[in-house]
Amino acid sequence: MTRFRKRKKTVIVSFAEHEADILANLLRNLVELLYDGMPPRVSESSDPLAALLDNDGPTSPPEDVVLQRLLPDAYNADDQASSEFRRFTERGLRDGKASDAKRVLAALEDADAVEDGIVLEGEDQLAWLRALNDLRLAIGTRLDIKEEDDYSVWEKLPDDDPRRLTYDLYDWLGYLQSALLHNIR
Repeated sequence: MTRFRKRKKTVIVSFAEHEADILANLLRNLVELLYDGMPPRVSESSDPLAALLDNDGPTSPPEDVVLQRLLPDAYNADDQASSEFRRFTERGLRDGKASDAKRVLAALEDADAVEDGIVLEGEDQLAWLRALNDLRLAIGTRLDIKEEDDYSVWEKLPDDDPRRLTYDLYDWLGYLQSALLHNIR
């Protein structure tokens, strides 16, 4: 069972091996989804200013509903402004989300760290929170969970309902977020 321990400004999280494997697989899927369908960069430049001004990103929202949730339009009432905003920011948002997921994945793939507990300090804690949040958003979107939903309906799903396992993962990720937040305060 997942355990969190706090030591000064450090949080140590311990997973059972199967929990670490499940979380790692979810993170791999998230990284794959974030880069799925993303066109390659028009130019690779070693010039930092050119990289900063990179504006070859997509201009329309992604087709996948999970990506729409993770990368929403900036302006609901202005398609042109949203398109321009997306063109300049979407690649960076995808890269940042993938970077957080890869950071957590690297910690989970370190067998010694998983066995002894993964030490989370400062920026690691924030990366874990962001990655867990992205996973919950992705799973919640796939399940079509709405903010106004009565969660008791979800919790009462029968064991043979195909959504049950997915909801249990969603719930477990919520526990991980909550426990981590509780320990970094």
